[in-house]
Amino acid sequence: MNYLECIESIKKGQLSYTYYFYGTEAYMIEALKQALFTHSMEEEERETNVSIYDLEETSIQEVVADAETFPFLGDRKLIFATNPTFLKAKNTNVEVDHQPEMLVEYLENPAPYTIFVLLAPYEKLDERKKLVKRLKKKATTVSCQPLKEWDMDNVIERMTNEKGVSIEKEAVRYIIYELGTDLMVLNSELDKLSLYVGEGNQVRLHDAELLVSHQENSSAFKLMDAIMANDLAKAIDILKDLEKMNEEPIALLALIASQFRTLLQVKLLKQKGYNQKQMAQQLKIHPYVAKLSVSRQEKFSLKELKDAIALLAEADMKMKTGQTDKSLAFELLLYQLVTKRKTKVNH
Repeated sequence: MNYLECIESIKKGQLSYTYYFYGTEAYMIEALKQALFTHSMEEEERETNVSIYDLEETSIQEVVADAETFPFLGDRKLIFATNPTFLKAKNTNVEVDHQPEMLVEYLENPAPYTIFVLLAPYEKLDERKKLVKRLKKKATTVSCQPLKEWDMDNVIERMTNEKGVSIEKEAVRYIIYELGTDLMVLNSELDKLSLYVGEGNQVRLHDAELLVSHQENSSAFKLMDAIMANDLAKAIDILKDLEKMNEEPIALLALIASQFRTLLQVKLLKQKGYNQKQMAQQLKIHPYVAKLSVSRQEKFSLKELKDAIALLAEADMKMKTGQTDKSLAFELLLYQLVTKRKTKVNH
C-alpha cells in the first residue's frame, strides 16, 4: 500500500491491527501518524489510550506487553513504537535488550483492541531478517521514502486540496521545478500559498512565482540561465549571493553538474528519436524538467556539453583536494564555461 492509499483507508475507518511505516521521508510518517491519531479513536480517549515508545530506551517485549493489555476507559488503544534499530543490519543500540521474536509472535495473533504502529525512519533495513519479512507480510506496510519528481503532481494537488484550495497545472510544475521533492518544504510553501489565495480559491502560476521561497536547487537553474546567456557578471553575482547565504560550493557544483548531465542525456535521446514524454520516463525526471531540458539542450553542441562536464569534474576534484580555494575555483569555472560559449557565438 502506498502513502496516499493508506491515508485514505484510515480516514474511511478501514483500520488495521498492525502498521509498519519505514523510510526517511519524515513528512509522510508524521502525516500517517496524525491520520491514525485523529481517526482511530474519539478525542476523549486519546489522553489515556495513546502510547509512544522509543525503542532505543524501551524493549520491544515491554511494548508488546502493553499492546496485549486491555485499554483503559475505552474500546481501543493506539501504540507507536519508533527507532527499531534491531531491524537494521547492524544494531547500534546495545543498551536495551530486545527480544524481536516477541514481536514476531504478536504479529501472528495481534490484540483486536490495539492498533500497533512500528516506525522505522531508516534508509535501509536488513531484508533478510525474519522480523522484517514477517512485518511486510502481516502488517499494513507503507514505504515512506522520498518521492521521485514524476510522482509529485498528485501529491501536491492532494496537499493543496487538504488546505482548502486548488492549484493549476502550471503552478504545480513551477513549484516542483523550484523546490524539488522535499515534502516538509513543500508543505510549508503550500501553507503560505493557500493562506495568500484564501480558502476555496486557486493557486495560479503568478502566485507561485511571487511567493515561493527559492531553494538552492533553484539557484543552480539560475546559474545555468546566466551561463547560457553568456552573462558572466550575473553568474558571479548569483554565486556571491549564495556565499553570503553560506551555501556550500561543492553542493552547488554538484547541482550544476546534474543539470549539464541531464542536458547531455536529453540531447543523446533526442538524436535517437525519443519524444519528451519518453525522455522523462527514461531519465526519471519530471515532464516539466524534460520540457525545459529539450529547449535548453538546443543551445549546446554535443561537444560543448561533454567539455562542460569535464570542466565541472576538474573543478570538483580541485575543490575536494584543496588544490584551489573553493570560491576561486567556482569563479574560474564560470569564466571557462561562459568564455567557451562566447567564443562559439562570436564565430
